[in-house]
Amino acid sequence: MRQIKIGDVLENVVERADYPPERIKEILGNETVAVLGYGVQGRGQSLNMKDNGVNVVVGVRQDGRSWELARQDGWEPGKTLLPLEEAAEKGTIIQYLLSDAGQKEFWPKLKPHLTKGKALYFSHGFSIVYSEQTGVVPPPDIDVILVAPKGSGTTVRRYFLEGKGINASYAVYQDATGRALDRCLACGIAIGSGYLFETTFQKEVFSDLTGERGVLMGAIYGLWLAQYEVLREHGHSPSEAFNETVEEATQSLYPLIAENGMDWMYANCSTTAQRGALDWFKHFRDATKPVFEKLYQQVASGEETRRVLEANSRPDYRDQLEKELKEVAESEMWRAGAVVRSLRPERAAKTKE
Repeated sequence: MRQIKIGDVLENVVERADYPPERIKEILGNETVAVLGYGVQGRGQSLNMKDNGVNVVVGVRQDGRSWELARQDGWEPGKTLLPLEEAAEKGTIIQYLLSDAGQKEFWPKLKPHLTKGKALYFSHGFSIVYSEQTGVVPPPDIDVILVAPKGSGTTVRRYFLEGKGINASYAVYQDATGRALDRCLACGIAIGSGYLFETTFQKEVFSDLTGERGVLMGAIYGLWLAQYEVLREHGHSPSEAFNETVEEATQSLYPLIAENGMDWMYANCSTTAQRGALDWFKHFRDATKPVFEKLYQQVASGEETRRVLEANSRPDYRDQLEKELKEVAESEMWRAGAVVRSLRPERAAKTKE
């Protein structure tokens, strides 16, 4: 572990070199990690840990879609693929990676299996921070830890297979054994993190819920849609509107920002683009900052949590979700996107083959 300084702020970070394979084996060698849930995070994290030599079992609802997917991925029914409660009983570190609504629903069944000395692992602070809504209050004689990858579980797995790693945050909520931090960080590296930075359960969930609704998904789509609609209303073709709104951003500019930073990208574009970006970014900041503040306050107050739990607990949630996603997919903007993606050189080459 080392400290980095950004401005006047000192932060603790952990790199792979701090937890090499022999140290991970020393810490986790006698542990059984039970991964409850096989969604995108459960799948990516469990497969990476297995490939890193950790003793892993997967717990899912028997004979459902996730059970079959896990079986296809090589988990063995009755051995490494188990019903949820059986996996929880077997695990000494329990990675609770069900959906937020699923965690609330399953908690009464999980709690009897949280015996003294075990560790309860989260990848999101939701259930703990909003315990008055979820009912998730761990017993005092177990470790409670968090590793939160800053990206989809699909990316967690893809980066691992490419020999890279995704950034992740870590936190210890409760240290009953004196080993909580080591368990946390060893798991964090074993799941494929590139490096880990310190946070708290509360800060993780506040930033995560704000980010998802903001620039990661909600706000960025809202901005894209607004620009696309303005261009179309002024007579631009769907291809032109999509390319100028999404394709150039994701395929050209965003990768440059990821590699070198916004200042480098600004310095390496045309002088006309530089001037326009520098003149206009403050207008967008000033227009949207009040929206972000309102969003943050609704996250902090628990209002967002209430809406999420209520919506995700409805019996018809999956049907309603499919309808909403279908509306997005069938909108002109994303029909244009499908055509544009099919014309990318690498896609076109594969089609010809």
